[in-house]
Amino acid sequence: MNGITSSKSAEGVPPGPSRRESKADRLTRAAAIAARLERTYPAAECSLDFKNPFQLLVATILSAQCTDKRVNMVTAPLFDRWPTPAALAAARPRDLEQAIRSTGFFRAKAKNILACCQALVERHVGEVPESLADLVKLPGVGRKTANVVLGTAFGRAEGVVVDTHVGRISRRLGLTRHADAVRAERDLVAMVPTEHWISYSHRLIEHGRAVCTARSPKCDHCALADLCPRVGVAPPAKGSRPKTARGKRRRP
Repeated sequence: MNGITSSKSAEGVPPGPSRRESKADRLTRAAAIAARLERTYPAAECSLDFKNPFQLLVATILSAQCTDKRVNMVTAPLFDRWPTPAALAAARPRDLEQAIRSTGFFRAKAKNILACCQALVERHVGEVPESLADLVKLPGVGRKTANVVLGTAFGRAEGVVVDTHVGRISRRLGLTRHADAVRAERDLVAMVPTEHWISYSHRLIEHGRAVCTARSPKCDHCALADLCPRVGVAPPAKGSRPKTARGKRRRP
């Protein structure tokens, strides 16, 4: 696939990058990928449950190295018990640790959440700030968390959220070569049209869960197949036999 030329597809975009893809062709392809994702996953949205920016901020901190499904199970009773930044800032560390234990790394997360809530109360009158500069100064909040809150809670496109799915698939798509999230985001904001920055991550995450999985991507059923160089995806082994639904090889 890496040898695809820059001949135009029916949509007027390169079907995939060549080994010498120009910057202009890559920009065109990135725009086509974003548009294709929009058509394929029009209803994609953040899978964390929240009612306000504060809840989303805490949920995003908890989501590190944890599934959104598990976080949603934890945050419902968490916010019933501590509904505001002031209430959570006053929580006993042991109590908070027990409440979030199942999300993993619960001691570090509890420490960050307590410090973050204390900072919200002391610096921002208990309100979540709406600027990237202020958000990243909060304990436990990096660019990824800040971008999630700004984009999803406030509708502000300050960057692209790069989580495990987004980074992995963007590398497969040839839109970045970096495993580092900050460098990958820098590449993506330079190529993905601004109007897609917020939705790009939600749609790529859904695509990663449904089609472009880490170990066995379903390339034959992928809506982005003609736009993707499949970087790092090994081709099927020659002579390999199809497997049955139970995972066993069919006998000749």
